[in-house]
Amino acid sequence: MRSATTKGYGALFITSTVWGTTWVVSKFGLKDVPALQMSAIRQFIAGIIFLVFFLIIKREKFPSPKELAWSVVMGMLLFVFANGLSTWSLYYIPSGFSALIGALYPLSVVIIERVFYKVKLMNFLSIFGLLLGLVGVFMVFYENAFHSLNRHFYWGVALSFIAMLSWSVGTVFVIRKKVTIGPYHATGWQMFFSGIILYVFSLSVNQHIPITEISIAAWGAIWYLIIFGSIIAFAAFIFSIQILPAGIASLYAYINPIVAMVLASMLLDEKLTAKIIWGSVITLIGVYLVNLSIRRARAMASTQEK
Repeated sequence: MRSATTKGYGALFITSTVWGTTWVVSKFGLKDVPALQMSAIRQFIAGIIFLVFFLIIKREKFPSPKELAWSVVMGMLLFVFANGLSTWSLYYIPSGFSALIGALYPLSVVIIERVFYKVKLMNFLSIFGLLLGLVGVFMVFYENAFHSLNRHFYWGVALSFIAMLSWSVGTVFVIRKKVTIGPYHATGWQMFFSGIILYVFSLSVNQHIPITEISIAAWGAIWYLIIFGSIIAFAAFIFSIQILPAGIASLYAYINPIVAMVLASMLLDEKLTAKIIWGSVITLIGVYLVNLSIRRARAMASTQEK
């Protein structure tokens, strides 16, 4: 048990740090390749690697049509919109700010479950955390907007929020719908389908260049995102949520933005002012309080059922 828990913490560390770096690496890649095309290449190749491993090496059975349809839906939510649009947002807003918006997903999960599923997870603690999170993000937004007064900045914020909401919806679906296909195998199909959809999307909005024109530096960024971001970190994420308590496994959401902001300030010369730091801290405290309220409410509901 101790060995499994130790591995779980190791997986959490990998997820927290590596996913934080992917925001900065993505921004490096965008210097030479369009956002949607880069995301399409990343997801398609990562999906192929997953599928080769599970279908050919592990010889797992081919998913049913229902499971494949589910993979398409989840691929749209988790990778086409969540990853594709958040990558697109990096054209217009700092990578640290986009990462911080992504960390808000627990707040929107509470709202989605309350509005659409009538789940009573809202209490004083969750409402207070929600307000704190919004205040913190507004502080970071205002500080960045003050230095980037143009319509493209607001478009980047909108893309990032849509991406976060899509990840939230996908999270709710994963929690509520149980599928027989293994989570790692399912991830491969989701990435595979999303890669195809993102490629078509990139062509439709003219975010595409010939493959031969992608620079060596951009390919380096893409392969980092594939190997470390999509395969190693995503596998570590799935492993950590299976081994560790939910409250511990969710810590990656608080660490990712910090890693992204610090690295971006060092490598991309992104502004990191006292207001941005304080706004980020307030946001993450709000997210933590919302997560805490969710765990308490579900634990209480579970106890009452027994």
